[in-house]
Amino acid sequence: MTSSNAWTWRCESSDGTPVGGDVVPGSGFPSQGEAEAWLSEGWADLADAGVEQVTLLEGEREVYGPMSLAAG
Repeated sequence: MTSSNAWTWRCESSDGTPVGGDVVPGSGFPSQGEAEAWLSEGWADLADAGVEQVTLLEGEREVYGPMSLAAG
């Protein structure tokens, strides 16, 4: 039972502090694949905005992460 906003990214600094801003999605994604596709296209913009790590969530459940956005 998932909603259209079930898949989201939690964007954080390296110490786990939430990071917001214009590049952080304000709503969720309808599927895990769409959430991952968005991240693969926009990770550099997130990193430029101060996001250092992300965690994928399905509702309140952590699917995986935190995953570093550091290049290399």
